Amino acid sequence: MLDTGTLWLDGGAMFGVVPRTLWEKERRPDDRNRILLGMHVLLLEDGRRRVLVDAGAGVRWDAKERDRYRLEPRDPAACLADAGLRPDQIDVVVHTHLHFDHAGGSVGRAAGGGLEPAFPNARHVVQRGELAFARSGNERTRASYRPDDFEPLASAGMLQLLDGDADLGGGLALRVAPGHTPHMQVPVIATGEGKVAFLADLVPTTSHLPYPYVMGYDVEPLRTIESRKRILPEAARDGWILVFQHDVETPVATLRVAEGRLGAQPLGDLAAGEASARAAERKGSVDPGTLPREVFP
Repeated sequence: MLDTGTLWLDGGAMFGVVPRTLWEKERRPDDRNRILLGMHVLLLEDGRRRVLVDAGAGVRWDAKERDRYRLEPRDPAACLADAGLRPDQIDVVVHTHLHFDHAGGSVGRAAGGGLEPAFPNARHVVQRGELAFARSGNERTRASYRPDDFEPLASAGMLQLLDGDADLGGGLALRVAPGHTPHMQVPVIATGEGKVAFLADLVPTTSHLPYPYVMGYDVEPLRTIESRKRILPEAARDGWILVFQHDVETPVATLRVAEGRLGAQPLGDLAAGEASARAAERKGSVDPGTLPREVFP
């Protein structure tokens, strides 16, 4: 997982119909009612290709825009350098959707000041309906989509458009999860130790796990709940590792069920459980329920 920076968005918009008296217990706002959010992306390597899931907001922002969102982005090249890679070594970019904080890093500034693909050798995988929706320019959503984040990719012939769920091979599957946008997709990665799901804006932070905690940004909130009910119970039952893309405190966790409600179990807690399980094993008594899955392949 790579850190592409942070931004602050309106807390009321982030929690929709949930009253501030409830959500501010989870996420404390600043003096402009904004809450701190991360912008994590996922880097996958399977020996044949390198896949980036989302690309962050990128750095093409002026001072006014940076102030509006209290935006502190990191250049995608710097993020990849942390992993010992260059942008031209990325083979595939999977876009969960095309909102600016997820797709902006896919396009950078050329030496002459124009726009150019930030990952010059990558194909960019997105739902066909998401691209059409991003281009629709309707009053409700156009602030979330910036054409400069995806049109240069289309002009360069770098988009691979999908129509529904897809298997990209190497254990990487994409599940359409409508609600936040009508065609958002959730990558699910099968490993030898279980599955990892990148939830994107289906569940942006662990504070959004209760089904009614749906963002005001979601264009189809009832479908968001339906999508969650399809994915989260399976994730809890099978012990998936979940990436909460916008959570700065608990970006990776599994799910636990307590009193009929879903909650997050941070991986730090899992590590402690694993240590206890190994100690018990040395004593000859292990409760299989305490043994966690490995985090990544």
